[in-house]
Amino acid sequence: MTERHAFRLFPNPRHGTPGVVVLPEGGFRRAAAEITSWPGYAPTPLRPLPDLAAAAGVAALHYKDEAGRFGLGSFKALGGAYAVGRLLAAELARRGVADAARLAALEAGQHATATRGITVTCATDGNHGRSVAWGARRFGARCVIFVHEHVSQGRRDAIAAYGAEICVVPGHYDDAVREAAAVAEREGWFVISDTSWPGYTEVPRDVMQGYRLMAAEALDALDLPPTHVFVQGGVGGVAAAVSVQLRARHGIDAPRLVVVEPDQAACLLASSEAGGLTSVPGELDTLMAGLACGEPSLLAWQELERAAFAFMCIPDDAAVDGMRRLASCGITAGESATAGLAGLLLAAGDATARGDLELRHDSRVLVFGTEGATDPALYDHLVPMHLRSVTGL
Repeated sequence: MTERHAFRLFPNPRHGTPGVVVLPEGGFRRAAAEITSWPGYAPTPLRPLPDLAAAAGVAALHYKDEAGRFGLGSFKALGGAYAVGRLLAAELARRGVADAARLAALEAGQHATATRGITVTCATDGNHGRSVAWGARRFGARCVIFVHEHVSQGRRDAIAAYGAEICVVPGHYDDAVREAAAVAEREGWFVISDTSWPGYTEVPRDVMQGYRLMAAEALDALDLPPTHVFVQGGVGGVAAAVSVQLRARHGIDAPRLVVVEPDQAACLLASSEAGGLTSVPGELDTLMAGLACGEPSLLAWQELERAAFAFMCIPDDAAVDGMRRLASCGITAGESATAGLAGLLLAAGDATARGDLELRHDSRVLVFGTEGATDPALYDHLVPMHLRSVTGL
């Protein structure tokens, strides 16, 4: 079993209540058809973890490994780049350049003169910005990415490698979100955000539709559906996308979804406890950089407030423990990739949490490894070489 760490588990009292349709099926079909047609597309591996399943006292545990997604190192490649293409096509139509430009035509440079005059932007902790920059380069737009001051130089450099300009903002992720939106409004740029707020939902909806493909691939690869799914929180976009796909596939028999956040940035858990959308104050000082978010996404919350079975928060040490456990299995996982796995292992070792979640010896659990070592220097520091498997899977 994993090392013992303090955690909080909050069963969602509104689980199962009716709500709005956040991600229509037609939008997902369009996203899946487009993304699966891109050069280099392939489903990422779904890795069985029998030893960790035994340690957790469950029948099966599978890990969806996003480290190789389009060479970008995370699941975010599915969302930001797709949303960039959709935005550019819509803007070309609005300007009378092309009524229904296909993304393949944009990539081929057929409207390069027009797209070069369009600037896309976003705030990021690293992975989403890399996807937006990659999409902007593919489809011919200018790109400016806002990062907060705590984003590592390695992550900044990885974004800049795709031709994006980098702007550094004092504070944390939510400050960068606000600054990106303000500058875009002033300059006439277009925000490609993975979070949403009142009056800004359509682009984030496209981002989340792209994320659903990750969940669809995982469910397609399983012989038996999971009984439980543990997934990372952040602003909630990926958790909500997974939730929608689980319900679309399994209906009322959908697996129990547990959303796991850093204990220093648990805005979704706080919202569930408060019974409504809530921000958490403070520095959001967590090693899980991709989850260091104090303000939930409006769209994500509209899904999770009634579809998540429980919310959970864990300390950074538990995530590092998860990274090391995976490394011993031959899997490279970044510090924001392991919250779901760490949450499972902690809950499985606690009798009360097992009871609250109805985790049993015949349970089948799915977790999402949302990134690889997107900051290699930090990974080498957290996971020394002697802890890594030399044989792999």
